[in-house]
Amino acid sequence: MSVSESLSRRINTELLRMEEDCIHSAKSHFNACDRWSLCNYLLGIPSVVLSAGASAAFFEDYPEIAGAMSAVVSVLAALMTFLKPSERATGHKNSGNQYLSLRNDARVFREIELLHSAEDSAAMSGMNALTTRRNELNQASPQFSNRDFRKAKKGVEAGEATHAVDMRG
Repeated sequence: MSVSESLSRRINTELLRMEEDCIHSAKSHFNACDRWSLCNYLLGIPSVVLSAGASAAFFEDYPEIAGAMSAVVSVLAALMTFLKPSERATGHKNSGNQYLSLRNDARVFREIELLHSAEDSAAMSGMNALTTRRNELNQASPQFSNRDFRKAKKGVEAGEATHAVDMRG
């Protein structure tokens, strides 16, 4: 028994939704990764520079300057420890990559495997596996900001996520 046309159409529509969700989520996570990476540099570089400056000031017998610089370094280090921007950037990058992987798998399933599926149960099983992956990824991924999402949506609408082959036809 072949996959019924109605079921195939519904699975195709759901997979298109999944692909759209995945590209928006991936781009949002990549935007969050960029933001947290910038935060990491904005806190880390001044911390290193001021730490070196404080050491030099201490050895040059400028205790007040060394103390002030050390106090700023302490605040920056505390912020780095509390915010963990490097870890957050890595988490968002990993989630973005996982969403892209899911989008690619959904597209291949929709474009190739669904067309050659011999039975309704096989088609449903494939879609359900992809849906389960998406739900697990949604639950495990860190939260991105509304700003990250708006920027991603704007980029997707501008064609940033469109493959050249898709623009030809």
